[in-house]
Amino acid sequence: MKKTVPTTFYLLLVLFLGLSVQSQSKKWTLEACVDYALKNNISIKQTDLDVKSAAIDKNSALGAFLPSINASTNHSWNIGLNTNVITNALENQTTQNTSVSLSSGITIYNGLQNQNRLRRTNLALVATQYQLSKMKDDIGLNVANAFLQILFNKENLNVQNAQLANTEKQLIRSTALVEAGSVPRGDLLDIKATLAATKQNVVVAENNLYLSKLSLAQLLQLEDFQNFDVDDTVPEVKGSGTMLENPVTIYKKAKEERIELKIAKTNLLLAEKDVLIARGALLPKLSGFYSFSTRAGYSDRIVGYAQNAANPYSASPSYVDVNGTPYSVMQPNYAPILGKAAPVFSQFSDYKGHSFGLQLNVPILNGFSAKNNVARYKIALDRSKIALKQSELDLERNVYTAYTNAKGAFNAYESAKVTLEAREEAFKYAKEKYAVGLMNSFDFNQSQTLFVNAQSEVLRTKYDYIFKVKIVELYFGIPIIKKQ
Repeated sequence: MKKTVPTTFYLLLVLFLGLSVQSQSKKWTLEACVDYALKNNISIKQTDLDVKSAAIDKNSALGAFLPSINASTNHSWNIGLNTNVITNALENQTTQNTSVSLSSGITIYNGLQNQNRLRRTNLALVATQYQLSKMKDDIGLNVANAFLQILFNKENLNVQNAQLANTEKQLIRSTALVEAGSVPRGDLLDIKATLAATKQNVVVAENNLYLSKLSLAQLLQLEDFQNFDVDDTVPEVKGSGTMLENPVTIYKKAKEERIELKIAKTNLLLAEKDVLIARGALLPKLSGFYSFSTRAGYSDRIVGYAQNAANPYSASPSYVDVNGTPYSVMQPNYAPILGKAAPVFSQFSDYKGHSFGLQLNVPILNGFSAKNNVARYKIALDRSKIALKQSELDLERNVYTAYTNAKGAFNAYESAKVTLEAREEAFKYAKEKYAVGLMNSFDFNQSQTLFVNAQSEVLRTKYDYIFKVKIVELYFGIPIIKKQ
């Protein structure tokens, strides 16, 4: 009997295959690549942890303004001759004691160190956030560069494939002409050599495309990079409003927007706070304290005294002077009457005590450690000032360099387009001459090669210009990806 496969199985199979094809055919846009990199890059994750750590440091600095409160309890067994904490008498026995204490302390003044530490942690938190922003800019720029490199390699591969197709057509036509005796066999050999070189160029272009995809996939840290591909939409070469500005205006804007300068300025403020904190160690420190304690014992206690029946009087009498005559007086010998220990909570109430006061510490001589710390942080402050000045100079140089490179890339792109137009016309003319036998195959192949090289140069200069304009725009405060 023939078994039929359930319809549900076919539906699940079609759904699975559809999802598989869809996952393999997904093409990443530049926006998707940048967003994915910003969410998954390991360096960004590590810097984000630095931001969280700086937030914890800020909470710690806030906690320094609060009083410290600590509670402790102790239960001990004392065996042998020891002092009973309840009777203050030496006893050769085992005793148990419980003590409870609560202590608190607060810093009233310490040279404003707590205030300056709090301000410093606020600045440190801002500095780590700036570092995170700068890293995101760097990652976004690297992703954009790798993405544009893929697009260039794709277009360049199309150009090489087009040349291969033309060369194959020429080979077919030349073969027919040679067989007809219209052209010498040497022309056919030239076409075959050109075809072999063109195939080699296609292989190189395919390898470059694969390597560029692999590079971007690794930058995104994708595991399944075999099926990775990007959107084929070719970006337009549009005029940038930023390039209409002069470098001075771009530099002024960059001084306001760029993260590098903000980091340097924040580091300078951090160095200033470090100096103030170090100077605070040279000033007196005033703190307040309070403590509460109580205790309880578990041994027998003295509840009264009675005359010792076995030895009612002390062995050594005392003397009393009466009108100049001394009289001996026998002193009664009393023995303590022991009873059970008082209830624990009653003892806690009876033996409780409080202590509070102020403590002033004045630094006088500490091996010059505090003074040397101030000197060290002053040197660090001077370094931060120099670093800020250097950052300004680096930013100015980078802005002018990026602007000059972008203008040069645009001029190169325009020149390449003019060259391509001329090479295209020359190639058309060469095809006409070759068709009527007025040009040999070697010269024709040279014309075709120059035309293809001109096409590749236009592509190279186009993507070079697009990327370098993005660098200038970034200095002007325009992000890599403009959010809609």
